[in-house]
Amino acid sequence: MSWHDFHQRQHAIQTVLDHARRNPSEALIQVPAPFTDAAELLRALHYKWNQQLTGRIDVALVETGDAPHGDRVEAVTAAWRQTAADNSVLRAVLDQHSAHPALETCAAREQRMLALAAGLAEHTEPAKDVARVGMAFLKLLRATPSTARRGGLRKLMPSS
Repeated sequence: MSWHDFHQRQHAIQTVLDHARRNPSEALIQVPAPFTDAAELLRALHYKWNQQLTGRIDVALVETGDAPHGDRVEAVTAAWRQTAADNSVLRAVLDQHSAHPALETCAAREQRMLALAAGLAEHTEPAKDVARVGMAFLKLLRATPSTARRGGLRKLMPSS
C-alpha cells in the first residue's frame, strides 16, 4: 500500500465517521472509494478501533504493573471504556453492524485479546475458550457498574 492509498483510506474512514456522527442510522449506506464493499470498510473500521484499544490497554497495563496491587481487570475495563468514550461514533458504527460476517473474526480476536490482557485466560488455553471468556468479560465491562457488581463474570459467560 502506498502513502497515497493509505491517506485515501484514512480520508474515506473519516468521511464515514463524520457522516455517522450526523446520521447514525445511515453510516454505511454508501461505501466510499477506495473500499470496494461494506465488509472491507467494516474490517478497516475495526482495525482502527483495535489500534486505539490496544494502545490504551498497553499503557494501562504498564501503569498497573508499576502500581502496588495493580488490578489488570480494572485496568483493561477502564481502558476499554475510555477508548469507547473517546471513539463513540466508531464504536457505535461497529456495534450497529456487529452481526455482519466481516466482523466475526475481528470480534473473536478482540475478545481473546481482552481475556488475555485482563489475565482471565492463558495463551495455552484453546482459542475458542479464551474468546468465550473474552466475550463474557466484554459484556461485563459494557454493563453499568451497578449491573456489573450484581451480575458478575460467571453469569455472563455462555455455557459450552
